[in-house]
Amino acid sequence: MHLRVDPDRFADHFNAAQLATGPVLAVAGNSPTFLGHRLWEETRVALFKQAIDDRDAAGRSSRRISRVAFGTGWVRSGPLELLEESVRLHEPVLPVVGPEQPLDRLDRGDGVPALEELRLHQGTVWRWNRAIYDPAGGGHLRIELRALPSGPTVTDMLANAAFLLGLTLALAGDAGTLVRRFAFQQAHHNFYRAAQFGLGAELAWPLGPDGRARTVPAAELVRQLVPAAREGLVGAGVLAEEADGLLEVIAARAASGQTGAVWQRQAVAALEPGLDRGRALAAMLERYLGHQHGSAPVHTWPLPG
Repeated sequence: MHLRVDPDRFADHFNAAQLATGPVLAVAGNSPTFLGHRLWEETRVALFKQAIDDRDAAGRSSRRISRVAFGTGWVRSGPLELLEESVRLHEPVLPVVGPEQPLDRLDRGDGVPALEELRLHQGTVWRWNRAIYDPAGGGHLRIELRALPSGPTVTDMLANAAFLLGLTLALAGDAGTLVRRFAFQQAHHNFYRAAQFGLGAELAWPLGPDGRARTVPAAELVRQLVPAAREGLVGAGVLAEEADGLLEVIAARAASGQTGAVWQRQAVAALEPGLDRGRALAAMLERYLGHQHGSAPVHTWPLPG
């Protein structure tokens, strides 16, 4: 999902997205198994980071940042610092140079440069929230919000997107104050705790009367943040009834505790006593596909008898 933003407000929106991603991911997890093993609630996060990691042992031990990462700190000025960071920290994977001379194009007044080399390089650095420069339409900036899983149903995906977009827009207005009170490392921990433990995670959030962070169960935090997400959506022009319908799915999922990952794990646990692990996973998948075609959100799915 991409959010186009005003360049002058890029930092606030990007930091807001970083803040929002943890609690949204906690209520959206949908990949709890891999190769027959029960792993994280959103195993995709850990798996993708490990699969794409191009660092050698020395790079990992020195804490050199991976191409797949949550980030290194709050954005202080704008998108340029993120683009510069990706160039500084990571070698080009595809050393392709285009024919364009960007400064000459600007001197001629012939529109904005395509910056093909930079855009190609950005396509090989996979931050979970990523800055995107696009020359289309006279040039613009977007934030690519990459953390949300697919499924289980279209309804669930729309609800997840509405929650993340609404919460990002709501937090952006006060992002400058929030990032002064909330350490980036706390948002970083929230993201990985949410991926690992889902609604069972304990997440930090600036909720105290003095604005300081305190730790809250993820399910409780999600319920507290739903009204803010609604405010963000309605303020951006989304119809109130549409926002309410989608965010009701999020609130009900948090109240029931049944995300896609939880349903999958519990379904396998219910089927496994009569089957081996492989057959239980296959039987779970058959039921998953059947429920998916029905379009009812995952928090309403029954478990195998």
